[in-house]
Amino acid sequence: MLDLGTSFASSVARDGGMVAIVDGDVRLTYAQWHGRISSLVVAFDRIGLKPGDHLVTVLQNNWQAATIHWACQFAGIVITPINWRSKADELDFYIENSDARAVVFQGISAEAAAGSKEAQARCRIAIGDRAIEDAGAISFEQMIAEPAPDADPRARADAWSVMLYTSGTTSRPKGVPRRHYVERAASLAHVAQNLYGRYERTLGVMPLYHTMGVRSLIAMSLIGGRFVCLPRYDAPAALALIAAEKITNLYLVPTLYHDLVHAREFAAADVSSVRKLGFAGAAMTDGLLKVLSEAFKPDLFVNHYGSSEIYTFTIEQNAAAKPGSAGKAGINQRVRVVKLNAGSVTDVAAIGEEGEIAALLAGDESFEGYWRRPEADAKALREGWYFTGDTGYVDGDGDLFVTGRVDDMIITGGENVSPVEIESCLSRHPAVSEVAVAGLADEKWGKIVTAFVKRKALVSEQDLELFCRRSGLADFKRPRRFVFVDAIPKSPVGKLLRRLLVAGEYKPERAPPSNTI
Repeated sequence: MLDLGTSFASSVARDGGMVAIVDGDVRLTYAQWHGRISSLVVAFDRIGLKPGDHLVTVLQNNWQAATIHWACQFAGIVITPINWRSKADELDFYIENSDARAVVFQGISAEAAAGSKEAQARCRIAIGDRAIEDAGAISFEQMIAEPAPDADPRARADAWSVMLYTSGTTSRPKGVPRRHYVERAASLAHVAQNLYGRYERTLGVMPLYHTMGVRSLIAMSLIGGRFVCLPRYDAPAALALIAAEKITNLYLVPTLYHDLVHAREFAAADVSSVRKLGFAGAAMTDGLLKVLSEAFKPDLFVNHYGSSEIYTFTIEQNAAAKPGSAGKAGINQRVRVVKLNAGSVTDVAAIGEEGEIAALLAGDESFEGYWRRPEADAKALREGWYFTGDTGYVDGDGDLFVTGRVDDMIITGGENVSPVEIESCLSRHPAVSEVAVAGLADEKWGKIVTAFVKRKALVSEQDLELFCRRSGLADFKRPRRFVFVDAIPKSPVGKLLRRLLVAGEYKPERAPPSNTI
């Protein structure tokens, strides 16, 4: 088993002259990048960081963030990246919870760093001119300015590599520590399951505090590929980078694909270099699958189902051919669907029966438990399996269909209803831009199925109700209420925040569309 530092050093030896990372005017080959990584490792030594220490980063996707990630792998430091939008009190939590020894910030996160008592009590590293404004911070630019001998990897394959934090939609975020060999196994699987070849080029827009972003970064290094940074998602900027850098694969959440193909600039954009599409992080509606297939005509269209805890659960390599299918277990995994509220993992659901999805903890990509959260371990880790909290079923072909979250299940009149099926149905209506379904409290039914719809053309509640009826959707699953909204609430990485709909935290439509279809 290789540690990640050794893995990167091998890539330098193999593909040293190839461009490894692009960020605006910055273009570094593997050899050049290794030089900057090596300078940073020496700088970490100077400020007293040691193997096993946690380093919190509050950064957007830029070459500096990626450089810090790799320098930590060489130095044996546990990189702990968090959302650059985090507020001061959130930053306090992450720093204290991880026992971080240092914090790295940039201009956009400087206010949070300045307001965080925990950050102010640690060594602070500032990227850009914020080093001048924070008199106690160390300048990142100065840290890498002095050339250094090529860094030797210091970490063992079983050392901690990274600690990501879950999104924390229902409670405090949970730390997910992962070892070097687990991270590398997940990245190798990502290469294999997405059929990546040598010198692929990917758009590095999924944040490096998210498992998808980290996987893209490491996967590209394994194949001499190019990681093209996009610090903050913007559809026109993404389209310009795809054309300029001849991006060959995209790995995004469905929301970003939706914004990409619906951007005004898409019709005139050159996306011909993109031959492989992959998505994860949320279900993709049938409507969007169809639009993407027609727009890109990809050679490969992968639905990747996984999590921060276990990178790959299942893979479907022809997503458009079987809409909704998450496919079968990945090459490092085994999955099963157990009955809802099952007492044991052996209580397996029947074909077509909805239950909770569980994944084997012995898989090469698996974590070992949450950081200092024994109650979370007790809930999720049982009998050698990880209970995902997701609901789904297996069809007659053995393919997994993910239907939602256990907590999202709508119980209406005693019937269990999963939102995803209804969302996929409504997404096929030509006047529907986006849709999300949630259960709202009702005195008679307990919960009523409610569809929150963002329209792109004028359509009435009656039209949508009739569309659902004609689609064959069972009567008890059809929405009893439609709410037209200006936007569907989502997390920073594009995940639907269904709980905000239930809580009434959404923006009602200000004015209906003037056009009709």
